[in-house]
Amino acid sequence: MKNYWPDFSSLARFGVMPRPYPAGATIFLAEEEGDCMYVVRSGRVSITTHGTVVESVGPGGLFGEMSLIDGSPRSATAVAAEHSELIPVDKATFLQFVRQSPDFALHVMQLLVVRLRQMNESL
Repeated sequence: MKNYWPDFSSLARFGVMPRPYPAGATIFLAEEEGDCMYVVRSGRVSITTHGTVVESVGPGGLFGEMSLIDGSPRSATAVAAEHSELIPVDKATFLQFVRQSPDFALHVMQLLVVRLRQMNESL
């Protein structure tokens, strides 16, 4: 699936800035409350559940969106697999993107469907 953010200037216009995470840094843990999603500007992030890597997210990819959508705790753990720059996107900014860009909303829905299908295939 094509990444949504090949150009990060749209995020910068909303005032969100990248944060560095060294390799091995925990970004969030499963069951934590989620107040933002993340866009990978550089590096790679491993998404794990029950000790198994279920996805590796690279530049332009996003993760952590589920908590913004349904308000539930994190369903997985995210760890920087290598030195990474991540852009946190809070709920207000996420909702602005959804309202202003139907393409963004469709991208998030497609991403969720791809992840659900992958999970179903792994069962």
